[in-house]
Amino acid sequence: MTSRLTRRLGELRAANEKAMGIFVTNGFPTLQDTPGVLRALAAGGADFVELGMPFSDPLAEGLPIQRSSARALAGGVTMEDAFRCAADFRMSCDIPLLLMGYVNPILQYGPEAFCQLARESGIDGLIVPDLPPEESALLSDYAFRVGLDLIFLAAPNTSDTRIQKIDRMTTGFVYAVSITGLTGSGLNGRMQAIESYLERVRGLVTLNPLLVGFGIRSHEDARRLTRNTDGFIVGSALVRQIEALWENGSLSDMQRLSRVEAFVCTLKNGQDCT
Repeated sequence: MTSRLTRRLGELRAANEKAMGIFVTNGFPTLQDTPGVLRALAAGGADFVELGMPFSDPLAEGLPIQRSSARALAGGVTMEDAFRCAADFRMSCDIPLLLMGYVNPILQYGPEAFCQLARESGIDGLIVPDLPPEESALLSDYAFRVGLDLIFLAAPNTSDTRIQKIDRMTTGFVYAVSITGLTGSGLNGRMQAIESYLERVRGLVTLNPLLVGFGIRSHEDARRLTRNTDGFIVGSALVRQIEALWENGSLSDMQRLSRVEAFVCTLKNGQDCT
């Protein structure tokens, strides 16, 4: 059966449109606020959403997402909360929803139970940055059995042979990490090298859509980096926005969510959506 994610990316490709994925940490800025934030992302035009599972040692994350995870964990967020949030989101929205996080909490929970509950909650796929393809059977067997996509990542220092292997093993899309660094790192001075890398990956990834993430902060960043990809993913830039909005005591919750929606809309369309 074709997954919700594969269908959506296929529709966008057929329409010659670029996909936009948006990441936010579950339980950030608070567990009560996350469902409203997810709906604002969808209203702003996100083609799919990555819901981050907070973890105490997020290896690939820069400071904004590290802070969001710490804030969520301090608020008592659990894995069950991710499933409940996903189920709530699925009741009102049909765009693909992915869980992104690290393998240790999944192993602690139990991969089979995790995948089953994720699917029952309306999750469409998983991104686990510290799970290499060579060790993925501990999760992929259960994920594929219940119809979850499992997305693998490629980086600038990934060999051609390994990128082709990732393309064979991934489902949904191949996630091209733009830089050998942390999420939220700036792209200034690196664009030419990144574009060359993405051109190389574009020629190697033939079985799946190719999306790029890490460091994208604006529509202009996205426009440049999608010349050789099928779409882009933004996380840290949104997390910074949410952090600032919820620290602004003069705004109502409705105003905050409206600005989140406008930020996402501007990312996608390149025009001021406020």
